[in-house]
Amino acid sequence: SSLLESYTEGEIRQLISALVERYSQAMNSGGHAHALPLFPRAGSRRKRARARHKPCTLKELEVSISELGLGYESDETVLFRYCSGTCEAAVRSYDLSLKSMRSKRKIKKEKVRARPCCRPLAYDYDVSFLDAYNRYYTVNEFSAKECGCV
Repeated sequence: SSLLESYTEGEIRQLISALVERYSQAMNSGGHAHALPLFPRAGSRRKRARARHKPCTLKELEVSISELGLGYESDETVLFRYCSGTCEAAVRSYDLSLKSMRSKRKIKKEKVRARPCCRPLAYDYDVSFLDAYNRYYTVNEFSAKECGCV
């Protein structure tokens, strides 16, 4: 079952359709279904899944204060550090309980996430700058210092 958890619903449907089609072709050509490999491209699928998994890591980008979307007008540039990547979710008691509560419709419309997210664990220094009108500002919890799965 853990193998199938890495597939999307569309990929599973495509896999089943391909297997049914291969089985039908084998039976119509007088062959035997067991002569065809069950998962002819399973190795390449696993490679794609590993390639998609980029671990949660700290990245950085040089941007102007105005580009940050915080409402300040300034041409000053800063180094913006952010968290990017995926978190491999281990099944925990919380995840099992959450799944059970959702299946029993105890939790209905709320958005709940049973997998960890790549987020800042700590923030870098505060950023101070002058805006386009020579006003001085300091912004805290602005740039990530450390990332992790939470």
